[in-house]
Amino acid sequence: MGLLDGLLGAMLGGQGGRTEPGLGGGLGGLGDVLAGLGGRGQQGGASLITALLPVVIGMMQSRGAGAGGLGGLLQQLQTGGLGQQVDSWVGTGANMPISADQLASVLGQDRVSEIAARAGVSEAQASGGLAALLPELVNQLTPAGQMPQENQVDDALGDLQRSLGI
Repeated sequence: MGLLDGLLGAMLGGQGGRTEPGLGGGLGGLGDVLAGLGGRGQQGGASLITALLPVVIGMMQSRGAGAGGLGGLLQQLQTGGLGQQVDSWVGTGANMPISADQLASVLGQDRVSEIAARAGVSEAQASGGLAALLPELVNQLTPAGQMPQENQVDDALGDLQRSLGI
């Protein structure tokens, strides 16, 4: 199962726990999954997820403009008081949710504004969409309940970008 297949499948199915590891494989059925997400998706449906994915991918890549890639982002969230939630996303159990307000508080207003501007959405949509997207994306990027090496994360995210044409 591909990274985005696992991510969107978990979001559509409402799964809060570990799904099949997402570091590898294709993205078969992506169009159907995104179309199905439209009316049922978290915080605004497929268009919001589609707008946020390129920005989130950039944040998580170690060679991108993010603050230290996936590890740096998770450390920022842990330092900001969301350690229990982050541990649940990386671990093998159920993913604990975060609220848009919690995420905005930890990331800071400037960063939320930047993310919103880059995605072309409102700040409320950006923080709400990220709060829905991050737990499952981290879940999919951390197979077997542990952090993969940076190059594995970058490769998986690069594959996702190529598959989406972004």
